[in-house]
Amino acid sequence: MAVATTDSMGGKRYAKLKLILEERRRDMLAEVHNRMRDVRTEGGGVTMQGVLDSAESSEADIQDEIEFALIQMKTETLSKIDEALQRLETGAYGNCFECGNEITERRLRALPFAVRCMACEEAREQATRGRMTEERHGSAGLFLNSSS
Repeated sequence: MAVATTDSMGGKRYAKLKLILEERRRDMLAEVHNRMRDVRTEGGGVTMQGVLDSAESSEADIQDEIEFALIQMKTETLSKIDEALQRLETGAYGNCFECGNEITERRLRALPFAVRCMACEEAREQATRGRMTEERHGSAGLFLNSSS
């Protein structure tokens, strides 16, 4: 199946995109493992001077929550990269989900799991912003009407 994908996508582009995805995946995996190792070694509530007081413990808990959130974000990114690798193997990677045009290599280098070209992504973001503005104005109108 990869041979057909290579033929349809162009051998050089396919190889470059695969390399980008695999490199990003390796980097992300290493970051996740390093952060998890750091959380395990730093955890426990004990310092060189002894047990943490309540303020230090609270600060340590906040730091742990931040670290876990970062790990979760990186894990989600890793999952998106895995999905992109699957799309690459089936020949569906590198083309915009909206318009079908080729996503530029520059964009894929910056965001290897991108599913839209810049134009379609910008249009989607503008539409989302427009809906959010309408919702805010609509809910503000409710408050104004209820106080009258």
